[in-house]
Amino acid sequence: MAVDLIRYDLLVQEALRGTVRHVLSTVARDGLPGEHHFYISFRTKARGVRLSKRMRDRYPDEMTIVLQHQFWDLRVSEQAFEVGLSFQNISESLLIPFEAVTRFADPAVAFELQFLVEDERAEASQGGEAAGTEIHAKPEPAQPLPLLPEEQPVSKPSKPAAHAALKAAAPQGEPKVISIDTFRKKS
Repeated sequence: MAVDLIRYDLLVQEALRGTVRHVLSTVARDGLPGEHHFYISFRTKARGVRLSKRMRDRYPDEMTIVLQHQFWDLRVSEQAFEVGLSFQNISESLLIPFEAVTRFADPAVAFELQFLVEDERAEASQGGEAAGTEIHAKPEPAQPLPLLPEEQPVSKPSKPAAHAALKAAAPQGEPKVISIDTFRKKS
């Protein structure tokens, strides 16, 4: 297979981060609509993350926040978002660059995005790993995503699943998974 010199995987990652940026900007302006709420996981050691020492000690690698009922001062810029949250009745202000986000989910509509962060992308490209390694937000072993009928391989593909997976609600109420590989030309 040819080497991807355009790096479509990175372009798609940036486009999906743009989706998160747009959603958070809308919520900062208008508030959360209906039953929507978000689970956002991020790397606490990533460049640009601002977090209190207390929270960094408690979550040395990764943290998941929930934007639902009790958050305030949500501000969104091109590169990051800032939000106020309460942890055990102590107010905290967090600054999270979009590059640090590993997962964004809206359980109200069964929507989820997963991302590689900068250091994982470098490891994947330097270590000879395929650029499409899927990283889960929790440090548990990755569970394979179910394939759509049209994605069922006749033989194992040479590349692993794509960097980001989009889960949208299927008509039966179960998540429908659409991987980036769906859009790649099969050879």
